Amino acid sequence: MTSKEYNSCVDKYADGLYRFAVKMLSDTNRADDVVQDCFERLWVKHENVDFIKVKSYLFTSAYHACIDIIRISGRSTSLDSVTEHPLSTNSGYSDLQEILHEALKKIPEIQRSVILLRDYEGYSYQEIEDITGLTESQVKVYIYRARLALKQYIGNLETVI
Repeated sequence: MTSKEYNSCVDKYADGLYRFAVKMLSDTNRADDVVQDCFERLWVKHENVDFIKVKSYLFTSAYHACIDIIRISGRSTSLDSVTEHPLSTNSGYSDLQEILHEALKKIPEIQRSVILLRDYEGYSYQEIEDITGLTESQVKVYIYRARLALKQYIGNLETVI
């Protein structure tokens, strides 16, 4: 990969990588660090990384970095602790993105990462398998469980709207 291709990768993928890291970590400072570390690793290995596969390389690096940070911080939630979010329709205010963001914080990190890769970043099951090192069936199960937990947390859509 040339330096021009590297700069193109930074322009193309930095925002998506940052969004993914913020959603995984719920911390903008750590997300900045993860993105910087990923691009630093890419630059160190730029001669060995194929330009066509750079997006997968970056998201794989970000995924592993986020998982490491989560494990170090000891933050983990079980699916059993997910409860339905108490919502009130009397206020007339509903920020769906805020509610979804809160719901994402409540699910385990592996489920959060696969749901973010699938629904936010648009990766296929095969690409998620390559990034996370899970099998395709595991990816599908984690996505199903995450969606189920999100549905349980959010509750009935009519009460949110």
